[in-house]
Amino acid sequence: MSKKSKAAMEQFKMEAAREMGVDLSQNYNGDLTSKQAGSVGGQMVKKMIKHYEENMKQSQ
Repeated sequence: MSKKSKAAMEQFKMEAAREMGVDLSQNYNGDLTSKQAGSVGGQMVKKMIKHYEENMKQSQ
């Protein structure tokens, strides 16, 4: 993964965490509960699916 794409994914993760009310740090996040970590991942997937669906509608 390139530095640019890695930075973009990190920004995306932080944005999803903010939307879920989860306080992520740039370094260590081992103090998060499984529920918090899962909610961030789930929010990221939801946003990716929404983006994909929007792109599919535009290309039709």
